[in-house]
Amino acid sequence: MKTHYTVALAMLAGFGLGAVAVQGLHAQAKPVVYRIAEIDITNPEAYAKEFLPRAVPTIKASGGRQLASGGAGGGGKITALEGEAPKSRIAIQAFDSVEQIQAWLNSPAYKEARKIGEKYAKFRSFAIEGIPN
Repeated sequence: MKTHYTVALAMLAGFGLGAVAVQGLHAQAKPVVYRIAEIDITNPEAYAKEFLPRAVPTIKASGGRQLASGGAGGGGKITALEGEAPKSRIAIQAFDSVEQIQAWLNSPAYKEARKIGEKYAKFRSFAIEGIPN
């Protein structure tokens, strides 16, 4: 009988320690950082043909993920919910940190693509840290 109590207590203690460890791991998880870009495109055809095929692969190569893009120049539709929808192109990417975004923006591959993109568009972007779950 004592063996059963000992086993039950050991199991409860194991569950308790496991729950504390999982909570600790969740608390340490850093929130994702999102990069939002607003792009005023002057030549949509050249932008799509010359810039996008060079720029988009550099996001993944730098550890980022393309989440959404749309508006001028193709992609998904932008729906106004309050006020007017932007007339420019909007792109949203996710990265692990602002430093990772900066490393991507400064990478030789993206800088080369950006030179092409600047012929056909003006870029404005910012980063926002996600909310931890």
